[in-house]
Amino acid sequence: MAWFTAGEALLPDIIDLNARWLAAKPAVVCGDETLTWSAYRDRLGRVAAGLEALGLEPGDRVIILMRNGLEMAEALFGTVYGGCVAVPLNVSVSDEGILTLIRDSGAKAVIASHEHVARLAAMAGDLPEELTGRMIGHGASADGFVDYTAWRDHHPPRAAGHPVGADDECNIIYSSGTTGLPKGIVHSHACRAAWAYDMALALRYHGGARTLCSLGLYSNITWVAMLATFWCGGTIVVMPAFDVERFLEIIPEQGITHSAMVPVQFQRILEHPAFGQYDLSSLHSLMCCGSPLHETVKRRIYDEICRDFIELYGLTEGLVTTLQPEDAPARITSVGRPCPGQDIVILGNEDEVLPPGEPGEIVGYGRLLMAGYLNRDDANEEATWTDGDGRRWLRTGDIGRLDEEGFLYLVDRKKDMILSGAQNIYPADIEAVATRHPAVADIAVIGVPSEKWGETPLAVIVRAAGDDTEAEALAGWINERVGKQQRVAGVRFVAELPRNPNGKILKRELRKDYAGGNW
Repeated sequence: MAWFTAGEALLPDIIDLNARWLAAKPAVVCGDETLTWSAYRDRLGRVAAGLEALGLEPGDRVIILMRNGLEMAEALFGTVYGGCVAVPLNVSVSDEGILTLIRDSGAKAVIASHEHVARLAAMAGDLPEELTGRMIGHGASADGFVDYTAWRDHHPPRAAGHPVGADDECNIIYSSGTTGLPKGIVHSHACRAAWAYDMALALRYHGGARTLCSLGLYSNITWVAMLATFWCGGTIVVMPAFDVERFLEIIPEQGITHSAMVPVQFQRILEHPAFGQYDLSSLHSLMCCGSPLHETVKRRIYDEICRDFIELYGLTEGLVTTLQPEDAPARITSVGRPCPGQDIVILGNEDEVLPPGEPGEIVGYGRLLMAGYLNRDDANEEATWTDGDGRRWLRTGDIGRLDEEGFLYLVDRKKDMILSGAQNIYPADIEAVATRHPAVADIAVIGVPSEKWGETPLAVIVRAAGDDTEAEALAGWINERVGKQQRVAGVRFVAELPRNPNGKILKRELRKDYAGGNW
């Protein structure tokens, strides 16, 4: 094992140290199966040895297309443990999209769970030649695939994690693609170690942490929770899929202390008939991120689920603010301040730094920043602002403002802004007003074509259960409470809003639905 100065241990070292000093402590739990840190390190060492036997070298990339489970937790971190680069893919992406991402990644191997083996086998003729003989499938057999369990158990485990450098690639996570095609976000080992340490502090993790992972393990939200838990030597408890009642059952069963979720999960928990029937007192800290959290839901989480609730605003690309529980009562609509070691400023239309109170683009700087987008020099340039000292900051594409004490308030996505009659209209302002009406269970405001104004706001709403408010009446109620130029042209009711697996509303899909005056 390489020697590092304090604070510089990288992920393979963290795993080895936990296996040495916490050998009998549970590392990963899924259903009735538990792996101690010693057993988990053994599994990771076998995956690493198996990849090496396939001819992979440190730095080679491995696609992981799997459902949640012990095997996915092995594949992800076994890949990293062996010095290769984990590339987990969102399993809900279309077959065409999966093929595009595989090609873009330049992967040399694939590990898939049984339901995705058939998908890959069907596109075998289009897959890169480098994958031939290097396709591993768990729980299913198909031409060209090696059985995962037999492959893993055939190889004696590595004695220790492969030595990695701080600047070496650790993983690539593809963006959600809410505003366009997904981009490969590259994280170095130093970056990921920083995520582990900084998030453990910001989200109040500790050695007794038992973290419930209910989102896909491919999501950076889950990576934040797993890395923070690993850094502290805690235990992750993996749900195969999110189910509200099972989620509530697992908390007392497993003594869950931490979890990271998205707003729609909290909404479903609060609305579920079983809510209130389970003991949630083991919870130490909960985190929510991924999309804006409505104020009413946020207050209910504090009051009814967990007082130590932390809202996080951040990007997989590497910027994080948190609203700590002690700051929340006076600033419930804020998303907090940057985590220690990070900096943010607000830029105006001419890239000038704006004073407190003025809305503009949020840009950030710190050690969590990605190495860059894979194969996308254009996107890297677009996402960069260079200050007067030559430092390169990350452009978020989000509009926000800072108050006098440095608390950040989100205004909207830059690309979601509506330009109506030469005036900037931020949909989030209208959405915040509309959610106060009892008829509104969910909402997205989008810009639609207007002959008079160029664009005009349209409210697309999911009705609350049992409500029969008319669209015209609801539009009138909203328009009485927003500014003159914010008035919605109409209300359209839908059964549900399109969302990605992390709960973000896909406004580009709604804009397509209502383009060309089809509203």
